[in-house]
Amino acid sequence: MSVEQNKTEANSFWPVLGITLVSALIAVIGTLFLPSIQAAMLGILILCAALWATSYVPEYWPAVALFGLITVTQIAPGNVVLSGFTSSTFWLLFSGMVFGAAIQFTGLNHKVARLLIQILGRRYRSVIIRTVMFGLFLAFLIPSGIGRVVLLIPIVVAIADQLGYQEGSKGRYGILLAAAFGTFLPSFSILPANAPNMLLSGINEALYGNTLSYWDYLVLHFPVLGLVKALVVIIVILWLFPAQDPSHPVKQRQLNTSEPIFNAKEKQLLLVLIACFCAWFTDSLHHISPGWIGLVACSVLLWPNGGFTSKQCLSKDLNYGPLFFAAGIIGLGATIAFTGLGDSMVNALTHIAPFKEGTHVLNLALVTAISLLVGIIANLSSIPAIITPLAADLADITGLSSDAIVMSEVMAFSTVLLPYQAPPLITAMALGKLPLSIVSKVCLITFAITLFVLLPLNILWWQIVGML
Repeated sequence: MSVEQNKTEANSFWPVLGITLVSALIAVIGTLFLPSIQAAMLGILILCAALWATSYVPEYWPAVALFGLITVTQIAPGNVVLSGFTSSTFWLLFSGMVFGAAIQFTGLNHKVARLLIQILGRRYRSVIIRTVMFGLFLAFLIPSGIGRVVLLIPIVVAIADQLGYQEGSKGRYGILLAAAFGTFLPSFSILPANAPNMLLSGINEALYGNTLSYWDYLVLHFPVLGLVKALVVIIVILWLFPAQDPSHPVKQRQLNTSEPIFNAKEKQLLLVLIACFCAWFTDSLHHISPGWIGLVACSVLLWPNGGFTSKQCLSKDLNYGPLFFAAGIIGLGATIAFTGLGDSMVNALTHIAPFKEGTHVLNLALVTAISLLVGIIANLSSIPAIITPLAADLADITGLSSDAIVMSEVMAFSTVLLPYQAPPLITAMALGKLPLSIVSKVCLITFAITLFVLLPLNILWWQIVGML
């Protein structure tokens, strides 16, 4: 084991060194066009994104390196680059990991899995298809990507166990990825389903007094970015992760028992989870962040001798790598905003982009491309934060309506290049023990298909419904 580990470390040293040197070179070249602080930030951004994309090092290492580089060089204050540790998203991810540990410790996931397995079927292809569609169905009910992942992944882990798919097998990866991507990627076409959607709606209403219609939003985006994208997810997973049908399906007799479906402790856990989910769903009424609600629920589940989690839950059961990964992503986005790199790049791109009067399709494609780059530079939620305030100016430049500019952001933040852009995928990696390289592979392939097939189809659909 130590020999293989040393060999892996030796194999990754030179590529990491090469990425570091290229990033430094880009930072030096960047000083010709950007202020020195922004150029340095550009180099650090490329370094972190490349290391996360290639998986030459564990996902937490670029985050730790980011914290060190930013604080030592004083590109931004510590409270900016380390802001991820105080963000609601970070603690929402932590809460999700504790929920997952509790669901597995009490055995609740196995009970729910035995019920769901009758719906998902006994054939591998059927399980993949129905898992994706079930995840998409949940998006209409649970308006939180992380919330759906927290609920779904532990159950799907139990389903994979009961169907006989061992850890590290293609079948297990396929089922878990079907749950994660099925409940996340197509759900951007449903207005309240994810954070970027709600940010877009809120900023648009605050700046332009325009309230987005649930039905109009659904009609505009769901046919292509919802249904067709769900089909793409199914095809990609079945192609990348082919597997035999389950080796030992759950026997029907397990469901025909006189014992109660849930024991007392499982019912108590269900009550805690339902109360937490209800509080998440009604945050527009009480204005308490989901992360802080999750922390309160965690305090209940981590109560000593409470029986919801093991006594070694925090020391052994939780993997803190994804938490540092999330904190690094949030800190990176905050530092980009602090240095003004995001605004500089958007302004430069709008001047460079070859907009032409009267060519609405070309102009829409260019605006979407700018939004895509913003999402790659920072994260998906940065797209509505940066692009929406510029919608009126972009409308004047391109000749498109402000509504078309705003709605084009959906095409951008529903197109995910790598997992670091999306906290729900990070959560799924943590709960399902999914390697970053595997999740990245699915992201890259769905990104390419979306870019070259689905986005043109979606623009065509916009022409049909009269948006262009």
